[in-house]
Amino acid sequence: MLTPLLDSLIFFALTTPAAGFVGRKIGHEKTAVAAYVTSALIILLLFTGLYGSGFLRTEVTLAAYGGPSTPEGVSVETDMLTAFMTMLFLGIGVLTSVFSVQEIGRDNVTGYYTVLLGMITAMVGVVSSGDLFTLFIFWEAMCICSYTLVAFKKGKWEAIEASYKYLIMSSAGSITILFGLSFLYGLTGTLNITYLTLSLANAQTNPVTYIALLTLMVGFGLQAGMFPFHTWLPDAHMAAPSAVSAVLSGIMVKTGVYGLIRVLLTVFTPFYGSWQFSLALFAVLTMFVGNFSALLQDDLKRLLAYSTIANTGYILLGVAIGTHRALAGSLFHVFNHAIVKAMLFMCAGIFIKSARTRSLKDLAGIRRSMPVTGTIFIIGALSMTGLPFLNIFWGELMIIQAGWEANLGLLSLLMVINLVFSAAYCLRMIQAVGLKRQTSVSKKAKEAPLLTLTPIVVLVVLSVVVGICPAPFQTLVEAVAQVLPSV
Repeated sequence: MLTPLLDSLIFFALTTPAAGFVGRKIGHEKTAVAAYVTSALIILLLFTGLYGSGFLRTEVTLAAYGGPSTPEGVSVETDMLTAFMTMLFLGIGVLTSVFSVQEIGRDNVTGYYTVLLGMITAMVGVVSSGDLFTLFIFWEAMCICSYTLVAFKKGKWEAIEASYKYLIMSSAGSITILFGLSFLYGLTGTLNITYLTLSLANAQTNPVTYIALLTLMVGFGLQAGMFPFHTWLPDAHMAAPSAVSAVLSGIMVKTGVYGLIRVLLTVFTPFYGSWQFSLALFAVLTMFVGNFSALLQDDLKRLLAYSTIANTGYILLGVAIGTHRALAGSLFHVFNHAIVKAMLFMCAGIFIKSARTRSLKDLAGIRRSMPVTGTIFIIGALSMTGLPFLNIFWGELMIIQAGWEANLGLLSLLMVINLVFSAAYCLRMIQAVGLKRQTSVSKKAKEAPLLTLTPIVVLVVLSVVVGICPAPFQTLVEAVAQVLPSV
């Protein structure tokens, strides 16, 4: 059992000095991109195998004790959901690394790429964990890296303040998760997800089970930006470098969503009647708070952050509905939102770096000075309105349809109302960037270099392709949703 682990340790021990030497020679940003691309290709091969053969799960023992067939085993499990999330994380990671070259410059570039790679690696670990103890270890590593990246601009007080606030709230969430895991272990004697599912089926009368359910929902919900645990998110997204904001909003909050999906729909499936109403209520409140708060913002990055909160609400609503179609819609929205929100934060970063302001009023008419970035930003904002034939539309439509089909039309109606509010502030962004007269600030802006534009061009092309030809992607997310129990 230990041979593969020892072989891996020896391999990495021998190759780490070589990687450091190569990094010094060709640049750490190029090394980071190469690492992402290599990992993405490996996961793509894995995904192809899972999708083509119907083989949905494999397990690797990582501990000197126990094993994949025992409740004590510390394991990594790969199914369609894991591969789907991992590909998304690595894809956005590659583009963020390329985008960071110009934004971060030479300001502690070694530390930046080390922590960024560490965070993405930990995120992959979170979604690959076969037991909740391993998931928690990777979760903490991810959080520590994210605090560091939010405070990367350590010369700015708002970055330090936002990072500290994030640290306090996220630590509270982690402690809450740890309490939940302690309750589960006390009840069942295991944290292996498969064994937990079997054990909890016979524990529905124990009140401690419901306490564990509540604590895990709160802990993972905090990282996802779920109301009322969302207050860290706008400050962190606003103060962090825009490349980091793209990662936080595009993919890191999705680890919280993943935690909720994996725990609620796998471990606590028999308790669906207990958590459905609570999650639906949280989802609706998250939508309304996110959208109403976004309507009041002039700071571009803060507006986009509140939009992320609202979209988390849409995703959680699909999870609460709980049918396979609703889950597929939520996963499709996870994918589409990651693409568009990463693109919008990158565009915002280009605007801010050139115009040196985050105010929508000062950025008025900036598309005339920055035609490529401005046009891509407008396409992204149009997608966020739910415009047909752009990618965001399809996931939202699937969730709304699933609500009606499940006789939960009120939830679908509330989501439609929120989409109107979302369209209002997205159209305001479009008006400011593309239609208003230029200000003295926006006139001085200059278009970004080709290297910086490359990631947003890739993302906008992907957004349009998914919007025009959604069928293959819908088939994919429906296959991923089949891995999860439905209600």
